[in-house]
Amino acid sequence: MQITRILGGALAAFAGAAISAQAATWDMPTPYPDATFHTVNITEFASDVAEATDGELEIKVHSAGSLFKHPEISKAVRSGQVPIGEFFLSLLANDNPAFGADSLPFLATSYEEAERLWAAQKDVIDELLDEQGLMALYAVPWPPQGLYTTKEITSVEDLAGLKFRTYNATLEQFANLAGAAPTQVEVPDIPQAFSTGRVEAMITSPSTGVNSKAWDFLTHYTDIQAWIPKNIVVVNKRAFRRLDEDTRTAVLDAAAAAEARGWEMSQAETAEKVAVLKENGITVSAPSDALIEGLRGIGEEMLESWKADAGEAGASLLNAYQQ
Repeated sequence: MQITRILGGALAAFAGAAISAQAATWDMPTPYPDATFHTVNITEFASDVAEATDGELEIKVHSAGSLFKHPEISKAVRSGQVPIGEFFLSLLANDNPAFGADSLPFLATSYEEAERLWAAQKDVIDELLDEQGLMALYAVPWPPQGLYTTKEITSVEDLAGLKFRTYNATLEQFANLAGAAPTQVEVPDIPQAFSTGRVEAMITSPSTGVNSKAWDFLTHYTDIQAWIPKNIVVVNKRAFRRLDEDTRTAVLDAAAAAEARGWEMSQAETAEKVAVLKENGITVSAPSDALIEGLRGIGEEMLESWKADAGEAGASLLNAYQQ
């Protein structure tokens, strides 16, 4: 009888250990602070996965570039250092121009246009990510991008010579065409870059402006609505395949919910954060006709250059978007 009890206890302990061994924790880097709506959305995504899998898959979010810096995140997921991560989609434009389609100035400037562009872009992006051993889970747009400066800007000529914050190759090209001096600065470093005079202007979302407390170091926000870029959440394909079928389904379902929720959050964020900029003393204005005309001219020039570089993939993407 005693032997039976011992064996029974050992079997129970073994079963418990086996169940525990099936549980997994995925570290997930994101470059943005906890208060950014993208990070809020990711936290809810992680919670949904944990709930749907009864805790068998825990996604631990590492925000504000605390685990990997922004440019390193896609490489970290690709190499398997982490199984999942979020980054700005157009950071991969050097790998293929199709990744940067949503950062082309004035190609898609409303949420309706941005949604159509993502629908046209997604198949191409999926194929390119697959070649890198990655799989897209979901993508969420930022609010339309506005122009932040330390003085009033009424024409493209006013940007000449300004030290201009960039974060990808597309924006660097934009700064050069505007006659500005491009300077690479990641989100967490924006306040210090402005305060020390390293940069004098940037194009970014109302969200980033508020989260960076832009009123502490600049004075003007011009609502040019230049483009609506996206963040993307990707998973390492090998890590995803190691999950059982039910867990994979739970991740995909949570990702679909996060994408739908994120687009809604982005739209609500736009009006809310522009209002916060005003409340804190930043001069918020619509762009002058001369500024918009000049910026659209830069956009057209960049689109032609992009077409030449993007080849068949770019042509297919644009045709699908413009139909």
